[in-house]
Order: sequence, then structure tokens, then C-alpha cells
Amino acid sequence: MTLTHLKLTWIAGAAFMMAACNVDAQQPVQPGIALNTTQTDIDMSRIKAIDIAAPKAPQKDSARDYHGQNLADKYFWMKDPDYPTVDDEDVLNYLNEENAYYQTFLKPHTSLVDTLFEEFKGRTDETEESVPYIKNGYEYRWYFEEGAEYRTRARKDLATGDETVFMDETALAEGHDYFVIGGWTISPDNRYLAYSYDTAGDERYQVKVRDLTTGDYLPDVLSDVQGNVEFAADSATLVYALLEKERWHAKNIKTHTLGTPQSEDGTLYTEDDDGFFIGFGLTSSNKYFIIVSNQGEIQESYVIAADLSGELTQIAPRAAGFTQTIDHADGYFYILANDTHPNSRLVRVADSAPAMENWTTLRAGSDDVYLMNLQTFADEIVLKSRKNGYETVELIGYPDADSTKLKSHSVKFPEVIFTASIGVNPEFDQDKIRLNYESMVTPSTVFDYDPESKTLETRKVQNIPSGYDKSQYQTERLMIPARDGTLIPVSIVSKKGFKKDRSHPMWLYGYGAYSATITPRFSTLRLSALDRGFSYAIAHVRGGSMMGYDWYLDGKLTKRTNTFNDFVDVAEGLVERGYVQAGNISASGRSAGGELMGAATIQAPDMWRSVNLGVPFVDVLNTMLDETLPLTPPEWKEWGNPITDAAAYDLIKSYSPYDNIEARDYPPMFVSGGLNDPRVTYWEPAKWTAKMREMKTDDNLLVMRINMGAGHFANSGRYGRLRDYAEEYAFMLLAHGIEE
Repeated sequence: MTLTHLKLTWIAGAAFMMAACNVDAQQPVQPGIALNTTQTDIDMSRIKAIDIAAPKAPQKDSARDYHGQNLADKYFWMKDPDYPTVDDEDVLNYLNEENAYYQTFLKPHTSLVDTLFEEFKGRTDETEESVPYIKNGYEYRWYFEEGAEYRTRARKDLATGDETVFMDETALAEGHDYFVIGGWTISPDNRYLAYSYDTAGDERYQVKVRDLTTGDYLPDVLSDVQGNVEFAADSATLVYALLEKERWHAKNIKTHTLGTPQSEDGTLYTEDDDGFFIGFGLTSSNKYFIIVSNQGEIQESYVIAADLSGELTQIAPRAAGFTQTIDHADGYFYILANDTHPNSRLVRVADSAPAMENWTTLRAGSDDVYLMNLQTFADEIVLKSRKNGYETVELIGYPDADSTKLKSHSVKFPEVIFTASIGVNPEFDQDKIRLNYESMVTPSTVFDYDPESKTLETRKVQNIPSGYDKSQYQTERLMIPARDGTLIPVSIVSKKGFKKDRSHPMWLYGYGAYSATITPRFSTLRLSALDRGFSYAIAHVRGGSMMGYDWYLDGKLTKRTNTFNDFVDVAEGLVERGYVQAGNISASGRSAGGELMGAATIQAPDMWRSVNLGVPFVDVLNTMLDETLPLTPPEWKEWGNPITDAAAYDLIKSYSPYDNIEARDYPPMFVSGGLNDPRVTYWEPAKWTAKMREMKTDDNLLVMRINMGAGHFANSGRYGRLRDYAEEYAFMLLAHGIEE
């Protein structure tokens, strides 16, 4: 694998629209707001509270002083004092009451949820399988058995033609309400399988090792693993990151010799600063491990031979204050570094002396082109970039040892607005490059690219059993000015026949943090909204990196409010352009995107028909004040440190959604969370919901669903996730008066 920018901040919400939008098919236009509906037909009433009384959370006095200011919080008690153990009776009672209230809301709408679930399931290939790839003499693939929640993984011995199942995830998940594979790897000698798994949703993984020649498990079991696991070149040593016992934070990269107890494991690297995340990976050449310690825009990197011989060698120190993406080929490290330009330059350095002073620039940084990712192969480098918000994949030939001149060409894709990525390419020397491709109207596609003929071979197109007609949908890119004049990209998809007469409902999605970009991808689930008359838009707000690395910098720390303003301004711009009527937009976002939803709800409550706050990071001030939380110190570089910095305290308090709830009307809200979530703790959505219930003056529906047995990503099985999404879609549709 390539250590692609190993961005180790806990990017939490970018995956929601990928997951919630990637499973699609042609459905007839459903009853509700049809494509020819006129503005005068729109009923702007919102979904009202159900007849039974909503839960009322206890209030307990709590006040703390910071920078001469008093911070009162009547719901501060919702953080269990024994956290991460959650056994406080008042906490559990409140969460259970909210879940019961949610089920009461859901019960009369079971038919709509079932309808949506069946639509989602009908677009799901129940026996989907991957395109095979070759690694080290074996051909690997995964597939789903019909009706299975999880994958089965198999490999074929290319010498004998025999195929065997090496990991049956469905069997491994048996007996667990929640099951996720964190990572898996097979030893270089092809004998051992090591995999990490989580059965609680708290992202504290265990590792098991299986001898594939006998089928037996080794006695080795590693606990408190961060997730990723790799074999060293000797096939007898595992490398992993060890989480602290009382904190969801890894401070040590460990080495484990098979057949020995975990207590005897060695330490490859130790990070002494609680403000840094750590991680590791193998280069594409399989010759080096790269170890990275990361805090926001600052990254420190080391390399060590894959056989773990020798000492760690530093690539770049944290004092230099920039990030790197590193890979290796034929005696050189190739690095994307944003030390001289925010959008990064491409450099090369000999692996025998990789210190910064020896770096040679192969391509300088550019204001227009954001260099995002690279992977090295035997004959070329594959480089992914984004120019003015549009993606490019480029193949670059290696220069001579004494030259910096590059020969390159870009892959020609069939559309202008799309999402592409470097696919699964485990062999360093291969004739073709595997690429992933999709757009908002084109299902997920796997291509093999031939560098010689410069042609794309289609290996797989997402199968949609219930059918899909691409010609019935359309996508476009807009640039809408924010209040400071900055043009914000917006990607839109709708059904053909869509009229810009403000007659249609809209679903607007946003994230905007950690430089993570919500790209214009395909979604089978989303079709259930499009076929009911919705348009769907992604606001590529600042805080992400759609328009380059500066786009990220312009949405963090002292510029954080740009993210919120951009989202509201995009909504207003879409109203001005006739796409939707104000008050007829349903907005959604997850994690940091949930923070965005909270801020947008506070700033412009009348704009939204409904708001979905998924595992929302809404209690920003309290979380950034709590340095006992393992993820808080590393996040100060993203949000600011309100403990030591009075200006940061004032700024965060001014926009923290929870702290800015006031007595007024708000739109209907769907709030979700997970009891075991280590990224956005359960009390954030719970406190938001409790305070909203206390303060809001309307009778619009507010519900909260807390998964009591999972974490940040809720249901782990594919059908369980579809059921969750069906419930969320149902809430949104009901807010627009659509009941079937």
C-alpha cells in the first residue's frame, strides 16, 4: 500500500454521503412532489411533533470559569464521570427515553421506511463481487453470498489454479451485533493472515493470526490495536499501533513476533506529544515502512527497511511545519510536500540520504493545481491532482538520475465532472493501472488503464438489479459567491425535466473540515430522493480542499466561520437561481458536517425544511476544553485551544452550535449518535437534543436515535446500514409532506 498523505486526524464525517449514497437504480417518479409541480402547489408546513410528550432531560447546575468568563452548562452531567465506561443511571435513562420516543415517531411510518428499504435493497447487487487483483502469485477477490451482510474473501493459487476462502467475514461476525474488519494483511511468504476486528464500534481493535496452510489460528491475540496491521519482510513479525488503555490514542508503534505474548512486543516508535496522531504503512515497492506523526498541517515522517533492520531515518521533521505524501521506487523516495507551496510540489530524494536538504524538485507547486496523491510503480508514477475543482489522474515517467525533466500524460475520462481515484494496485510491476471512477450520474466503475495505448478497459460497472437509466438524470457544477465574494463550487444532480422555477424540494449536503472533500459521487440510495422530485446538491465549502489546500486553511481556526457562511450562502444562491424555494431545503451532514448542520440551523433556521445532524460535533467549546479526551489535544490545531487562548475561547463560543441555541423556532431535526463513538462522543448529540427541546419555541419534530451498541459508523452490516438510511430518508420525505 502507499502511505498516501497518511492524514491521521480523525476525519469522521466525510464518509456519510459516500456510504449513504453508494449502493442506485431507475425507479418511476414516486407520489409526492412531481417533476411538473408548480411553486403554488408546495405545502410549506413542516413535520410536527408527535402527540406524546417528548423526553425532558434533567437539568443540573454546572459552572466553570475560563478567562474571566463563566461557562454554565445544565447538561454537562451527560458525560458519564466513568467514561469511557457509560453506566450512569440518569444518562442511560435519558438516552433510552429518547430512543423510545424515536420509535414512537417511527411506528406509524413503518410502511414508508419499508418502501425505502426495499428500494435501496432492490438496487443492491446481493451477490456483488470485486474485480480480482494479483499479488505475490495469488489472485484475490471478494464477494457477497446472497443475503449476506459481510464479504467473503478468497484467493486463487496461480500455480495450481486452486481457490480457497481465506476470510469469511459473515462467519466471523456471527454472534455479534456489530462487526467491522479494521485491516488485514497476508505475510510475504503467503502463509499467514492477520486481521483486526471491532465488535463494539469503539474502534479499539483486536488482531488474530491464522495459518493459511493448516487453517488453524495461532495463539497470538493482540488487544487495543488502532486498526492497521502489517507484516514485516520476515513474515514472522507484525507491526501495529497500540492504543493507550484509558485513551483512544496510540503513542507507540509496536512490533510483535509470532508465538510470543503481546507483553513482550518491541517498540518501533514512540510519540511523546499527546497532540499528535501516529500511523504507518508500507511503500508500494514493499521495501520500506513509513511512520508518520501528524497534527493538522504539521507532519513528521520516518522510514525503516521493511525487514526492520537498521534505525529509523527521518524524512522530514515536525519543526519544518508541513505535510508529506511519500512513496518509493528504484532507490528513490518520491514525495508530495507542501513546504514551498500550499498545493504541494513533487520531489525526489535518494533513499540512502533522504534528509530534506537533499530533496530535488521535479514539479513545483502551482496556484491552480493541487497535488493530492501519488503511487509509484516500476515504470511510472501515478499522480492524482485537482485543477480548479476538477480531478485529474496523470502518469509520469521516471526522470534520469541526473535529470528533473518529466514526461507525462493525463488519463482521458468520459466526463468533465467526476470522481476518480487510484484503485487496488498491490503489485509494484504491472502492465496496467487500476483506477476507480464515478460521477453523480455514472455508477461506480473500475477501469484498467493501459499506459502504452492510453486506453481505459472497463472491468466492472456497479450492477443495479432493479435497473438504472443514466439518460434520465443530469449533473452540473455551479460557482456561487459567498458573502465575502469567494466563489463556492456546488455539484448538483437532478432528474431530467427539472425546472428552475423553485417548485422542487432540494437536499443540500455539506462537510467542510480536515481538508476532506465530498466529491461528486454516484448514489443508488439518492435516487429515491431524485425520483420523488428532489434535486441534490453538495456545497463544497471551505474547510475541505475542493479548490486546493488554501481552501482548507480558509475554513479552520480563526477562519472557521467561513465554512458555515459558505453553506448558508450557497443555499441562498440556489434559491436566487430558481433551484428551490427558501424553506424547502433539507440539509444534512455528519460529524464535523454535523457541526456545520448545527451552525447552519442556528444561523438560518428558516431556510431549512428539515436538518439531519449525523453524529454531530456540536458541543465544540466543551470538547476543546476537555483535554482528558484523547482526541482533543490533536484537534487544537484544527479548532484552536480555548484553555490557553482567550481569543480562541471567544471565537469557538461564538459559533459552537450547542452554546448558541436560543429561544426561537427551528426546523424539524433528526439527530443520531453512538454510545461507543470515540470520535464524536454520545453526549454531544444528547446535549444538543436536550437543550433544543428546552429552548425551541416551535412544535416541529425533533428526534434522536442513539445506537446503544455501536460507534461513529452505526450499523456495520450492509442491510443494517440500509435500514438506518431508510429511516433517515423517511424523516426527510415526511418533512416535505411525502408519505410514500
